[in-house]
Amino acid sequence: MSEITTTDGTHIYYKDWGPRDAQPIVFHHGWPLSADDWDAQMLFFLAQGYRVIAHDRRGHGRSSQSAGGHEMDTYAADVAALTDALDLRDAVHIGHSTGGGEVARYVARAKPGRVAKAALVSAVPPLMLRTDANPGGLPLEVFDGFRSALAANRAQFYVDVPSGPFYNFDQPGVEKSQAVIDNWWRQGMMGAANAHYECIKAFSETDFTEDLKRIEVPVLVAHGTGDQVVPYDDAAPLSAKLLKNSRLKTYEGYPHGMLTTHADVLNPDLLAFVKE
Repeated sequence: MSEITTTDGTHIYYKDWGPRDAQPIVFHHGWPLSADDWDAQMLFFLAQGYRVIAHDRRGHGRSSQSAGGHEMDTYAADVAALTDALDLRDAVHIGHSTGGGEVARYVARAKPGRVAKAALVSAVPPLMLRTDANPGGLPLEVFDGFRSALAANRAQFYVDVPSGPFYNFDQPGVEKSQAVIDNWWRQGMMGAANAHYECIKAFSETDFTEDLKRIEVPVLVAHGTGDQVVPYDDAAPLSAKLLKNSRLKTYEGYPHGMLTTHADVLNPDLLAFVKE
């Protein structure tokens, strides 16, 4: 296994495919998944000649089931440790959902020369939680419901999420894929219950406003209007406005997990952005 060890002793698993002298593309997965959720994108970009890298966030997938550090500052520090260990330069960082928050926090703090571009896909920034400053957000009760369902029966919860809102398989006219549901469940159950429980707070209550304002590199913000997990109106357009150099790409009716269900559309769009 390829892994690095962070300063607190946590082992971070990662995949690193392709020519070492090619431009690196780093993928950041959503909750509660793993680097495996990027298979379609990694194979696509590998075939285009890029170096592709994806890691399992601490407490997720094959990384250590650590006792702590399940918040955005540590997630970003783990990414920085990985990029330092691999000495990645002019990398493109692409984050989905929670991974989009991780990208925003990391890129805002990255060392000069490390990052060339970034993409936030169905991503949680700027802030998911409803507050006085963010009246369009989701109420705390939604995330309390996630925590209760996870603690009560994580295995069943990890069937219900992909069977319904994650891929819009609960919507009329949407064909359900049992293989996609099973793969989501498999990835989720590889990780640690404590990490997944605490990550709910990290992805829902972290305010990325200042991170987005600090980012200088070009950023693609891609989101589906049919997203039931991270509603479009309170995410993508707001992030695009806060970024200095952004391009907003809207996908009518696409679900939260559109990188899986519509990889044939998203992959070429991501490639076009990388090549610009």
